[in-house]
Amino acid sequence: MKTNEEIQKDVMQEIKWDPQLRTVATEIGISAKEGVVTLSGIVDTYAKKLAAEKAAQRVHGVKVVAVDIEVKPVKTGVKTDTEIAEAIKNALMWNSAVNEDRIEVKVDNGWVYLNGNVEWEYEKRTAESAIKNLLGVRGVTNNITIKSKFIDADEIKNKIAAAFSRNARLDANTIRVEVIGSNVSLKGTVRSWTEKEEAERIAWSSPGVLTVDNKIEIFNEVFV
Repeated sequence: MKTNEEIQKDVMQEIKWDPQLRTVATEIGISAKEGVVTLSGIVDTYAKKLAAEKAAQRVHGVKVVAVDIEVKPVKTGVKTDTEIAEAIKNALMWNSAVNEDRIEVKVDNGWVYLNGNVEWEYEKRTAESAIKNLLGVRGVTNNITIKSKFIDADEIKNKIAAAFSRNARLDANTIRVEVIGSNVSLKGTVRSWTEKEEAERIAWSSPGVLTVDNKIEIFNEVFV
């Protein structure tokens, strides 16, 4: 079983291994306690902040990641909110998976707020993914809502269960799916944060899903 110090070391190594983070790895602080990892420090882009969180989540033994990293763009080439908003609209317009006419964009001191409604969760996630690497973006609040057509709860449950069974990264026998209306609840245990995240991604991909409550637990380990 991993100790707190071993998890801390492994997270640091994973951050240093990530090509996006190698130049800023020394600027990121890491603490670990019983599977809870806290990241702190300063990076120059929102994408690097997200990359640091993903890197920590990939490490075996990590159960929860708290991100206290601050985004401070370098002064050279600083963009105004208007310029950032224009760049975002262009990025959404050129992304075939997003209907930019249904998305409203507001930028306040580099922080982006997305509003509007779409039919699929992947559209909501794709919209955020399309802008996270843009220069000047300090963070994103994604308030886009999902308005899917109604689908029977049993059909939703069966589709998700079938997708779990097809997925080589998951042990479908350890995950339970409960559906009430368009709301999905996931329960059970998995071996890693990556598996938990993958299970949630699959649930969100099902037509008709409006919410996913991911209560899956990562298999308990003893820390010393």
